[in-house]
Amino acid sequence: MKHILVTGGLGYIGSHTVVELISNGYEPVIIDNLGNTNRDVLDRIQKISGKTTAFYEDDVRNEDALKNIIEKHKIEAVIHFAAYKAVGESVLEPLKYYDNNIGGLISLLKAMKASGVKNMVFSSSCTVYGQPDVSPVTEDSPVKVANSPYGNTKQIGEEILHDCQFLNTVALRYFNPIGAHPSALIGELPLGVPNNLVPFITQTAIGLRPQLTVFGNDYNTKDGTCVRDYIHVVDLARAHVKALDYIDRHPDNHFEMFNIGTGNGFTVLEIINAFEEVNKVKLNYTIGPRRPGDVEKVWADTDKASRVLNWKPELSLEDMVRTSWNWQKGLQAQS
Repeated sequence: MKHILVTGGLGYIGSHTVVELISNGYEPVIIDNLGNTNRDVLDRIQKISGKTTAFYEDDVRNEDALKNIIEKHKIEAVIHFAAYKAVGESVLEPLKYYDNNIGGLISLLKAMKASGVKNMVFSSSCTVYGQPDVSPVTEDSPVKVANSPYGNTKQIGEEILHDCQFLNTVALRYFNPIGAHPSALIGELPLGVPNNLVPFITQTAIGLRPQLTVFGNDYNTKDGTCVRDYIHVVDLARAHVKALDYIDRHPDNHFEMFNIGTGNGFTVLEIINAFEEVNKVKLNYTIGPRRPGDVEKVWADTDKASRVLNWKPELSLEDMVRTSWNWQKGLQAQS
């Protein structure tokens, strides 16, 4: 396999994955509606990789456009990122999430089937586990009732892919990607108010936000704040390359899922403290009420990804908070 369609390829995880694909000899083709990113990312990818990448500004719900792109570029596999991902927003606007995340997946699958493409790497999430009984969670841990419409779209997405017998799918269940490319040319760039912790930390530290709110400090954790498995986005991007390698080696394997995390759980306050310590910056933060849809604690058992995909995370928490800050400072210098 060489020609890979990357939906949402100018987004945070998508852009880092495109860079890794290029460096491993693949030819990615990007489709993105620029709903939560901007075209400038394409130029940044080119600066890092030294290669020009085909790009189409269109919506993944546009089945005809997808078919045309797939056939024009002789696409052999799809990495599907194009989805809304903010837990809190999904609670407030569930129909927006079902329309895009489920509707977009269905139109993509129709286009793939019509064009004879059967290989898919699906951007899934640890939210499929809901609030697990125990952590770390393995791929055999029960899929619980989702805590949010966003989480439910990932559960439904996996079920749809499992039911599509023509597909050869690897679902990567991401934990919490943070950090940025070491070049500081690409990173997490939410449009508007960030929904994720680290962009809010960096925007507060640089002075774009007056204060960071920690949502709840009365959870049953070591310091009362939520626990997550934070993984460097470059490590996560490399897992997609490993997933394509796996599909290439196992063309008759219908559906497989892998946890992609570090196997370590950190509290929100531990992330804040690490950011302050590594970057020598003091953050203005306050404790607020719990946020609807948030899970108390979850982190990954990554043994299967290590064993089967031959993938392991290589970057540390210090790398995550350092590269996040370097990315934010670079953005500020350009503004």
